[in-house]
Amino acid sequence: MIIFGTKGYLYQLAILTLVCARCGNPAAHTLRKRVTKFTLFFVPLFPFSTKYTTQCTFCGAEQQMTREQAEQLQAQEAGGQAYGPAGQQPYQRP
Repeated sequence: MIIFGTKGYLYQLAILTLVCARCGNPAAHTLRKRVTKFTLFFVPLFPFSTKYTTQCTFCGAEQQMTREQAEQLQAQEAGGQAYGPAGQQPYQRP
């Protein structure tokens, strides 16, 4: 008997202040990495799916992005700058 399946892992990479594409409010967005791994006898062996998303903390809208976009957001966040993925505008205080 062989027991196999999947297990999901969720990593929070950063918290950014962006203008939400859905609600239009400047709010904190969490940048997350979701990894699904194949398991054999409950031991995770290798990842077969990796997805990056941002989620608005104001309205809860979630938007998927590519790995390159997520890395660019992280790099700009580390440098003190933030911008919105896929057409979102950065939040700048008046």
